[in-house]
Amino acid sequence: MRTVTLGIASRESVGKRFLEASTGSPQGTFISFDSPERLFKVLSGKRWHLLKVMTGSAPISIREAARRVGRDVKAVYADVQVLLNAGILYKTGEGRIVFPFDAIHVDFMLKAA
Repeated sequence: MRTVTLGIASRESVGKRFLEASTGSPQGTFISFDSPERLFKVLSGKRWHLLKVMTGSAPISIREAARRVGRDVKAVYADVQVLLNAGILYKTGEGRIVFPFDAIHVDFMLKAA
């Protein structure tokens, strides 16, 4: 099962993970955001729903994605662009979109200021 971990991480933390990976130590697949605000801006409720229906599926067209979530194609297109720019979705050579993971793990901690 391919799992992606979404989380909040500093540049130092990402750099450390990169250095550990360069020595051959498996790190898993991570998509990191620099703040909770950015994570929640990119991953709105409708975008989460889109990822949910795409998790574990084959590449699909934006029109098919809109049909699966019951939304307007133009609105889904806009959400797909945000998720592509964030590196969460990928586009195939045929122009289809894919979320190449079977599971999503979200990892962050909120501490007192």
